[in-house]
Amino acid sequence: MSSDDIRVVTPPDGGFATGVRIPGDKSLSHRAVIFSAMADGESRLSGLAPGGDVGATLRAMRAFGVAADRHRITGRPWQAPENPIDCGNSGTTIRLLAGAAAGRPFQTTFVGDESLMRRPMNRLVAPLSVLGAAVRVGQDGHPPVITGGGGLVGGSAMIDLPSAQVRTAFELAALQAEGSSTVQSPPGYRDHTERWLEAFGLGHSEDGTVFRIDPGLIPATEYEIPGDPSSAAYLWASAAIVEGARVATPDVSLNPGRLGMLSILEHMGADVVGEVTGAIHGDPTGVVSVTGRGLRGIEVSGPLAARAIDELPLVAVLAAYAEGTTVVRDAAELSVKESNRIASTVAMIRALGGVAEATDDGFAITGTGRLDSGVVSASGDHRIAMAAGVAATAATGPVTIDGASAAAVSWPTFYDTLEAVWLSQSMDRGE
Repeated sequence: MSSDDIRVVTPPDGGFATGVRIPGDKSLSHRAVIFSAMADGESRLSGLAPGGDVGATLRAMRAFGVAADRHRITGRPWQAPENPIDCGNSGTTIRLLAGAAAGRPFQTTFVGDESLMRRPMNRLVAPLSVLGAAVRVGQDGHPPVITGGGGLVGGSAMIDLPSAQVRTAFELAALQAEGSSTVQSPPGYRDHTERWLEAFGLGHSEDGTVFRIDPGLIPATEYEIPGDPSSAAYLWASAAIVEGARVATPDVSLNPGRLGMLSILEHMGADVVGEVTGAIHGDPTGVVSVTGRGLRGIEVSGPLAARAIDELPLVAVLAAYAEGTTVVRDAAELSVKESNRIASTVAMIRALGGVAEATDDGFAITGTGRLDSGVVSASGDHRIAMAAGVAATAATGPVTIDGASAAAVSWPTFYDTLEAVWLSQSMDRGE
């Protein structure tokens, strides 16, 4: 165990109730940075996600010669980067920028850290090739990703995964093509990009899963990024574990593709209340509160599993505290995330005395109503690190997380925020 990268999370003494402002949505932050860099003129941004992933996208923009910081980005013609662009741990950065760079009149090479260099990128090749893009990946289908050269033409792509990242890569490239394009894939993806393109007059939905892109220049504008529901999910889950505990999160993204976790919480028995109060370029935002009411095991599969793919390790924690068995299916994508999340999730639950079994496309958790004190390896994965923190909510003793700093990829102050929530006793604190 690395003594300089561990966190001991001690369970709270009892119930809690508070309101918490969640850091900016990571998915929207990536898009706001890239859209601004592709625009003509200065865009202003507020509330960008604080983690390392969005930082990687900002650094990439600067490597293309774009004036970019966390508050202002001035779009201008991109320049050929002097070196391969390091996308760190961010799959969103490398996939979205592969599309954005495909229409540029120069070649760009994208790489990343050890984890990212093991992740699948060959899924980009077919859809981008439809547009005439010159795109190559490593022989094993992993990075590096090499793209660029321009000369794109409109085309129609069918993507066999409900992947917002691949759809967005195609759409960013298609904006630079000659002629309109369409993209289609199974349901379950996040449609942030498409809502924004439609708001800017650069495309429209044709039948729910088919989207048409009309090439053109993205306008410079303002982006006020709402809270990240994938981050809020950890606090919602902590409240759901404790009977009567409550957490409210104002101004979070309520994009329908992001609400899988709320559906799961509701099906498991938590009291969930959500209200749309605003929007960012046609993408809804609002307030959510979750109150613990006792949990029961459920099955998570199909489009619901796709909509909650990032939160499924957290579902395993909820399942361990629930009555009955929870089965997650149709989630083979978990095995090619920052860690093999099927294996690392099962290992997390077992390390804390829970009952968990891996399957080819998910896992099964037999709820015992409790988890014990123990040591969890984060496996270099921010979702596992954060889920392990939540597992301490009603554990019999402290949970020690080895590799806890992985949480900084998406939420650098996560553990401090979680523990502050547990110390709260009323909705007057934490607002």
